[in-house]
Amino acid sequence: MSTLKNDLISLAKGAQDAFRNALTVPSDIKDAALLDMSAALLYSKAEIIRANKKDLSAARAAGRKGAFIERLVLDEKRIKAMAASLDDIAALPDPVDEVISSVRRPNGLWIHKVRAPIGVIAIIYESRPNVTADCIGLCFKSGNAVILRGGSEARHSNLAIYNALRSVLKKYGLPEAMISMVMTQDHKAVKELLKLNQYIDLAMPRGGESLIKAVVECSSVPVIKHYKGICHVFVDEWADLNMAQQICFNAKVQRPGVCNAMESMLVHRDVAARFLPAMIKQFKKAGVEIRGDVLTQKIGQRAVKKAREADYRTEYLDLILSVKVVNTLRDAIDHINEYGSHHSDSIVTDNYQNSLEFMRRVDSACVYTNASTRFTDGGQFGMGAEIGISTDKLHARGPMALEELTTYKYMVFGNGQVRQ
Repeated sequence: MSTLKNDLISLAKGAQDAFRNALTVPSDIKDAALLDMSAALLYSKAEIIRANKKDLSAARAAGRKGAFIERLVLDEKRIKAMAASLDDIAALPDPVDEVISSVRRPNGLWIHKVRAPIGVIAIIYESRPNVTADCIGLCFKSGNAVILRGGSEARHSNLAIYNALRSVLKKYGLPEAMISMVMTQDHKAVKELLKLNQYIDLAMPRGGESLIKAVVECSSVPVIKHYKGICHVFVDEWADLNMAQQICFNAKVQRPGVCNAMESMLVHRDVAARFLPAMIKQFKKAGVEIRGDVLTQKIGQRAVKKAREADYRTEYLDLILSVKVVNTLRDAIDHINEYGSHHSDSIVTDNYQNSLEFMRRVDSACVYTNASTRFTDGGQFGMGAEIGISTDKLHARGPMALEELTTYKYMVFGNGQVRQ
C-alpha cells in the first residue's frame, strides 16, 4: 500500500473517530468555540494576508487574470466578513437533536424523527479561500468532521485560515481531527480520498465544472454537487423597465466571477426595443461583452456579437453575457429549463400570474421575482454561510447550511413492547 494511501486512510479514520467522540458536544461549547474561531481569524489577519499575497503572486505569474484573481483575494474586508459569518453561525440554532416530528403509536411506542450529523464530510474546492472558514464553521456547528482539500492556487491562504481555526479546538478539549486538511498537492490524493467510503460519508466538490465532473466520476463516496451556475434573468412584457435594468446590471456586474451571477438575459419581444438600447449601453460602459441573437444584434448593432448556441450553455464567470429575445413567457421558461443549470433564475414582472407560472415551472433550486440572482447565498438567506449551492434534488437543494448538513434518525421510546 502506498504512503499516500496510508496517510489518507489515517486522516479519514482520525476524522471518523473525532466525529464519533464529539457527538455529544453541547451547543454552548460549539458556539463559544465558533466565537473564538472568529476572534482567531481577526487576530491572524496580518498572517493570512501575507499568505494570500504569496498565492496572488503565483497566480499572476501564471497568467491568471480578472475573475480568478478576484475570487482569490483576501483583504481586511473579506477577513472581517469571514469572521462575521462565524459569529452568525454561532448565533443560529443548533440543528442537532432537533425533533422534526413525533408520533405516539397505538401500542404505546413513542417515535421521534430527530436531526443528526451526517458524519465525515470531504470538501474539494478551488480558488476561493473564504470557503475554508465557511466549511469549517458550518460542519463544526452541525456536528460533522470535515476534511478539506483546497486547490494549489490558494494553498498558502487556506493553510493560514485552517491553522488559525483548528488551534481553537485544543482550548475546549475537542478532538483536533474534527477539522482536517489534505496537505499534499499530489493530484492522486483526491482520487484516493474519494475511495474511502468506509470512513467518509459525503463528498462536496466546490469549483468549476471540470472539477465537479472529475469528483463524480471517481468517487465511491456519495456526492452533492452543482455543476455550474448558468443563471438567467427574464424581463417580462409586464416588467418595470427601470427596475429590470437595475436588477440585470447587478446580477451580471456586481460580482461576475461567482456562481449566482447572471450569465444569460432573456427579454420579451414586446419590450425589447424599449429596454435593450439603454441596457446594452450600461453594460458596455461596464466592460461587458454581449453576445446576442439576431434581434438583439439588430437593436444593439455593433455593440452586440453574434451568439452561438454554445453561448447559452456557458458559465462565463466573467464580464460576458448571452442575450436572447423571446416571444412569450413560456418560451422563456422552456429556454431556461433547456439551457440553464437549475441554479438560480429570476423574472422581472408586475404580473402576478406570470410570476407564479415562472416560479412554478422553472426547475431550479432558487427562483426569484423582481430580485437579482446574486442573493442565492447562505449568508443572504440568513444561514450564516453556505457550504455550497446544490443543484441536486437529493438530499439537499440550493444553499447548503446547517440543516442541510444533517440527516435524521428515528429515536423510538417504549416500555416493553414486543411485536406479535
